[in-house]
Amino acid sequence: MTATNPTRVQASFWRTSRQWPDSLVLAWRRSMRFRATAITMLLTALAIFITCVIMALVIRNDLFESRKDEALHNARISVSQAQKLLDSGQVGDDRAATAALWGEAQRVLGRAASTDRIVGFFAESEGDGFAPSGFRSLRPFPTLSTELRTRVIQVPGRQAWQSVELPQDDGTSTAGIVVGQLLTIHDVGSYDIYMAYDLADADETLLFVQRTLWLAGISLVAIIAGISWLVMRSVSTPIIEAAETSARLASGDLEVRLPVRGEDELATLGRSFNAMADSIENQISELAELSLVQQRFVSDVSHELRTPLTTIRLAAEMINDQKDGFDPTTARTAELLHTQVQRFETLLSDLLEISRYDAGSVQLEVEATSLAQLAEEIVEQLRPLASAHHSEVRMVAPGGYSPVDMDPRRVRRVLRNLVGNAIEHGEGKPIVVTVDSNQYAVAVSVRDFGLGMRPEDAVRVFDRFWRADPSRKRTIGGTGLGLSIALGDAKLHGGNLEVWSELGVGTNFVLTIPRGGTVPSGQGPVPLEPQPMLSDIGDLTQPIAVRAASDAAPRGRGGSERT
Repeated sequence: MTATNPTRVQASFWRTSRQWPDSLVLAWRRSMRFRATAITMLLTALAIFITCVIMALVIRNDLFESRKDEALHNARISVSQAQKLLDSGQVGDDRAATAALWGEAQRVLGRAASTDRIVGFFAESEGDGFAPSGFRSLRPFPTLSTELRTRVIQVPGRQAWQSVELPQDDGTSTAGIVVGQLLTIHDVGSYDIYMAYDLADADETLLFVQRTLWLAGISLVAIIAGISWLVMRSVSTPIIEAAETSARLASGDLEVRLPVRGEDELATLGRSFNAMADSIENQISELAELSLVQQRFVSDVSHELRTPLTTIRLAAEMINDQKDGFDPTTARTAELLHTQVQRFETLLSDLLEISRYDAGSVQLEVEATSLAQLAEEIVEQLRPLASAHHSEVRMVAPGGYSPVDMDPRRVRRVLRNLVGNAIEHGEGKPIVVTVDSNQYAVAVSVRDFGLGMRPEDAVRVFDRFWRADPSRKRTIGGTGLGLSIALGDAKLHGGNLEVWSELGVGTNFVLTIPRGGTVPSGQGPVPLEPQPMLSDIGDLTQPIAVRAASDAAPRGRGGSERT
């Protein structure tokens, strides 16, 4: 157990680290506070980086120039003092005195030059040709370039310098500078003197300054990031509160309001938002009261109309039963009266049902029911109507026989409406009713091959009193509320009623009823867009009596056919 824990922790860590880019991208897209702080920090870091680089370069150049001027000054003073010593000496032709004078000059150079790295070379002879030898430094001295020696020899009285790598006693090297100048002994000759100065102290100073600059820059970036975060938090917090309050207001919580603090712009925004919320709440309350009055009016009127309508219907049926004894005009009038009274009664029943849905007082009377058997009953009931419209109704039922909890009265009403509409709009072409089921739900589809609808018409097909073609004559007395009520019945079961239609191809309605839960998207038993062609359906069907014999039997591709 102890051996596996570190591995799991490490794997979790790396898995989390691999998700960092996605988390940062998500935070960048969703958090204004994070985005503003990140932009401020990046721009500040860039500005400080450029400033630090420029300051480091300037300081390095100033340090080098200062150290170079100091070296040139020390070298000039030391050579000047040695030259004065040599000019004041009166040695004549005494070679020993000349050598002693030259040795004293070397000591003066060592004391005044502030460096122990001094070398001298005999450059040009004067007089009888005697000249003391040059000298070398006791400490490591850099290699002199030919260009430097040439400049020193050819330009008497002027200094020449060169940046070099100065070797150290331990074998390392540091930055340095070599200054060269001529030193003349009267009647003897001239010597080119070179003094090397160590710039390691300047490098250490520059390194210290650079570290200080970078540390100060990083600290400044962190401080500015913290300040930006605090400022953005103070600004974004009211915005976040406004967004959350707006979401709650949009979800129906009309009493939510923004807290108002102070008198700044955000406080003004909060007061304006609260005023808007008050106005919306008042308007919605007024509309709710108006809708309630309207619903109560429709319900009351519908209930009040039922008694006189029942009397009128009975009278119309009595007159219609005796129409054979009337003259043709009166008989036709009695028939029209009977038909319109029936339609009026249907419309009144639909209005009552709609008012119940609007009032939220609809309740299901659930019982275990076979959707396939309900569909078969509706097909049998409407077969005479289909024959009158020269339409053939086929039923394909690979599944849907096992009982499912539903309200059979409402499902029958939905199926009757869908099949009736398919017969009316099927243009005499075949109509296919498909029933199937899976682990999530049972479903039934009603497909016709009529004129179909445009996409903009299919979107509004469930609207109340809406018709795709108002000029089209109704042949089965629809009220314009059937599909709206059917959609309400489907929603009441926790399911859905969807439509697919294509102009010139036909229309397909699919009713899906879940098995006590929700249906995952795309997991319905019957697809909305029909898959098989009409020519293939004959091979998929068989008499429904064969399939209804045993609900527990294995189901293949077989179905049922009723015409």
